[in-house]
Amino acid sequence: MAPRLLSLAWRVSRFRFWIYTGGTYVVGYALGMDSWTAFFEPDYIFFLIYFFLPANLFIYGVNDWWDQDTDRFNPKKDVKEYRISDADGRDLLLLIGLAAAVSLALIFALDTVGQALLFLFLLLSYFYSAPPLRFKEVPVLDFSSNMLYVVPGILGYYLAGGALPPPALVIAGYLHIAAMHLFSAIPDIGWDAAAGMTTTAVVLGRRRSLLLCLVFWSGLAALVIWLAGLHPLSLLVLIYPAVPLALLLREGLSIDRVYWYLPYVNTGLGGLVFLLATLRTVV
Repeated sequence: MAPRLLSLAWRVSRFRFWIYTGGTYVVGYALGMDSWTAFFEPDYIFFLIYFFLPANLFIYGVNDWWDQDTDRFNPKKDVKEYRISDADGRDLLLLIGLAAAVSLALIFALDTVGQALLFLFLLLSYFYSAPPLRFKEVPVLDFSSNMLYVVPGILGYYLAGGALPPPALVIAGYLHIAAMHLFSAIPDIGWDAAAGMTTTAVVLGRRRSLLLCLVFWSGLAALVIWLAGLHPLSLLVLIYPAVPLALLLREGLSIDRVYWYLPYVNTGLGGLVFLLATLRTVV
């Protein structure tokens, strides 16, 4: 029983996406701390573990449970992700329940602000996929509700520094996750339309969706370069707007292939921010 549950947890939690919650939390924590010794605080370690596995298990477990009807149209579930079978149903509900229980237990370890942030994360994670709200099927709300991936960074910043991050950082995070979500939805336009889903990408179509991604990522680049005081390394953020621009200029480029390289770009640039923020406290 246990090995089967662990195997299912690994597949459902989508290992390649762990960095989108765990990495965001780590970067937020590094930006908010005053000393690198903060990495030895128990609350940092507890939430580090939480945002890498249980949090992702909750997000994607809920997603897989409520998307069983629409996922049957999408071949991506057979290649890059895991397609839930009828035999997985009971075990999947058990895993979602365990992840929710861990989340609720951690809420009691936080103060009022921390509790509000973790509750917001759980709310967005659940209702992104679950009815009656099901944000993923509502244009604009679909990519906006992806703020769930920014909230771990906000909580990390708050745990490390005792204050919320500057609004500019939060806006930069929103612009990035909005573009990431919309970009990831473009390859699914045909499958989502066939399933009757009206995502932003379905409504706008491929070209206009890419244009909006270009706007979002250009805004992100401008903010990052400004916040970094025109530091030469900050220019690396221009990789993001370059991606939709290249796809707009070269119709032959496959967005499906490009999309699966973005986790590596996010990990590399996020790691650089983490390194620079940590070195700042050491120096």
